[in-house]
Order: sequence, then C-alpha cells, then structure tokens
Amino acid sequence: MKCAVSTGCVVNVSISHLISISICKTFMVFLLSTFKMTAYAVMENYKHGLFSVFFLLYLITLVLNVLLISVIHQNKQLHQPMNVFTCMLSLNEIYGSSALLPAVMAVLVSKTHDVTVKWCMAQAYFLHTYASGEFCILALMGYDRYIAICSPLHYYSIMSYSKTCKLIAFTGLYPFIVFTSFYSLTLQLRFCGKVMPKLYCVNMELVKNSCRNAQYISTVGLAILVLFIVPLLVMIVFSYTHILRVCRTFPKESQANAFRTCVPHLLSLLNYTIASLFEVIQTRFNMSHVAVEAQIFLSLYFIIIPPIANPVLYGLGTQTVRGCIMKLFIKNKVMTTVLAKTLTVDLLPFHTL
Repeated sequence: MKCAVSTGCVVNVSISHLISISICKTFMVFLLSTFKMTAYAVMENYKHGLFSVFFLLYLITLVLNVLLISVIHQNKQLHQPMNVFTCMLSLNEIYGSSALLPAVMAVLVSKTHDVTVKWCMAQAYFLHTYASGEFCILALMGYDRYIAICSPLHYYSIMSYSKTCKLIAFTGLYPFIVFTSFYSLTLQLRFCGKVMPKLYCVNMELVKNSCRNAQYISTVGLAILVLFIVPLLVMIVFSYTHILRVCRTFPKESQANAFRTCVPHLLSLLNYTIASLFEVIQTRFNMSHVAVEAQIFLSLYFIIIPPIANPVLYGLGTQTVRGCIMKLFIKNKVMTTVLAKTLTVDLLPFHTL
C-alpha cells in the first residue's frame, strides 16, 4: 500500500515536473518570438512629433514617385527606355519606403517597441532586396546613358523594345534571386537573442541573435555581395569611361548636353554610394562610441533620402520630363481657375437676390 502511494507520488511529481518544463519552454519560445527594437528608446519623448515627420516623409515619397510615374505614363513622348528605367527606380523607391516607414511609425507609438521575429525577417528581406534592386537599376541606367551618348544613331536599334523588356525582367528578378538564395541560410536559424539595436531589421543583426555561431553566414553574405556588386560596378565604370572618352571629341555645346544628360544619374549614384557607406559602417563596425542620434540618422539616410531625391533629380533634372510636369501643373491651374469662375457665375444670382 505504501509502495503504491509512493509510486503515485513519484508519478505525480514527474508529471508536474514535465508540465513545468513544458510551460517554461513555451514561455521562452513566446519571449524569443519577438525582438526588442532598442533604438526607439531615445525617441520616446518625441515620438508623436517624429511620427508626424515620418508620416510626412512617407507621403512626400509616395506623391513624388507616383507623380513622376504618372507623368511618364501619360505622355507618349516620354515612352523611351531611360524613362521606363526611371519608372522602375520610382517603383523600387515606393517598395523600399513602404517596407520601412509604416513599420517605424507603428513601432514608434507602441508601448513595448517589440516586433515579431517573422515580421523582422520579412522586413530584412524587403530592405535588402530594395537596396540590391536600386543598384541594379542604376547600373542599367548607366548602360543606357552609354548607348545614348556613344552610339546615338543606333540607340533605338540597340535599345529595342524586345531588349528593353529583357533588361527590365533581368533587373527585376536578378537581385531577388541572388538575395533569396543567400537569405535561405538565415531562414534556417533559431534565435536566442532578442535585441535589435536599430530602427529596422537587417540580416547582420539577425545573424548576431542566432543561437549558434553563424559566422559562416556573414562570410557567405560578404562573398555574394562582392560577386553581386563587382559586375554591376564594372558596367558603370565601363559606361562612364567610354562616355568621357567620346565626349572629348565633341564640341563644347555637345559636351554640355551630354553632361546635363548624365547629371541626374551621377547624383543618384553618389547618393546611393554615400547611403551604402553609412549602412556598411554602421552594420560592420562598432558604433558604441557614436551618439545614438547620429546612428539613427545614418541608418535612416539609406531609406529616406534617395526615395525623395531621385524623383526630384529625374523630374526636374530632365528637360523633357520637367516640361511635361510644368504643363500638367499649368493645365490643372487653368482648370481650377475656370472651375472657380464657373462656380462664381453660377452663384452670382443668389448673391443679387
């Protein structure tokens, strides 16, 4: 009898122990299913004002890029390869901004500043493919400028409709295929850390939070990055080397026209290079000695400045596009004036009664 009681007690204790372990494991999984975005802590006292700033920046990004796409779409004279690539760039800007700013605003006003692991991994994918796509499109635009300036008489035969479609498909798919093949390594990780020291999620920080040493992912990532960037960089350098060589044979007026044609693209490349350097420095090096405010600016530059600057550069910096935008505003202004006069005339009898 005593033995039976004792056995029952042991069984009960064992069951209780197993239940306790199960509850603890479930609780730990729950805890580690989110990341704490620690960079938001310094913004707590200004979160409502910053929410308005980020909302305004997102709105400006959408308006500028949608306006540029609409103007190019509505004017048949702008249906040229360079302007089609410009539309691709604007679509990519909208894609990147939409992956970041709405999430930043949501986390900013939340009480815990936590994000789920799944969303964090998705956001990292969106932002990395945005950055890869941006460089791919800029390289393609450099090649287009090379053909336009160095072989102007054969431009439309070289940049035919068929070839343009193939280049668009390649530029759209290539960065996604390359990054997805690499990112599959990160998707297999389990995370024991739960701190994300940035305003958004990136692959390097996910790897740092891994339960095991995942240094190989960082090494593979660096190798793929080099293999991805070098061919595109060679294309850009090749294009502008030949452009400079050919421009030397042009008269001064033609040189000025060629320079004006290349200015928006060169400024976009410079902006992208600065943003990339900021991101690489912040991700790869110890930034503990740098003020948090400066770190936030460096991390946001990459995703905020280019999406606003590029539509301005290609909208106002390109003469034909600028002319179409001005016509659109003048047309809308005239229509508004006519509508106002019509309403005034219609309402006049009521005022005279």
